[in-house]
Amino acid sequence: MHEFDHIKSLWQSHSPEPGISAEEMLKQAKLEVNAIRRKSLLNIAGMLISLAAIATLLLTYDFKSWTAMLGVGIILLTVAIYTLLLYREHAILSKQDFTINPSSFIERLKEYQFSRYQLYTRLYWFYPMAISAGMILYFMETFERMEPWTQLAIIVFSFCWMVFCATYLRKAFLKREKERLELLIEKFERISAQID
Repeated sequence: MHEFDHIKSLWQSHSPEPGISAEEMLKQAKLEVNAIRRKSLLNIAGMLISLAAIATLLLTYDFKSWTAMLGVGIILLTVAIYTLLLYREHAILSKQDFTINPSSFIERLKEYQFSRYQLYTRLYWFYPMAISAGMILYFMETFERMEPWTQLAIIVFSFCWMVFCATYLRKAFLKREKERLELLIEKFERISAQID
């Protein structure tokens, strides 16, 4: 009886792998890759709209001080650089059709994953610091006319917001994106193994 209970517990603990075909996995992976590409294009479009709005402000608004103009110029340059980085990442995934050769696409996904990691670790700090410096220079003339408690409130809020974005939001986003890409890489590895 003891052996029967042992065999029964082994049988219940064993979870068979689902019998998903390579075609079905490829279809699921295609949906996920297309979602990543679409999100990437939306990010680029948003950055281009921001770039156009900031450029319009720089070209049409009559600034009273040179610091405001310099601030807007810094923001414009920062957004342009970040847009180029986002486009470069999008190009990594869009260079080839993953249905033709899944094993080579795995390398593209790993390259994309590394590029995203670089963007949200090392390069991340450049973006908020440059945007903050540009904003400080832009609002300098307006900031001087505000009451001290308003100035302090704006500074404290801005600092707290940056810390919140740099710690909690960035880490949560990195973790979610890393898990998603690792799952996608694993799917393509399985597809590649089934095709070969």
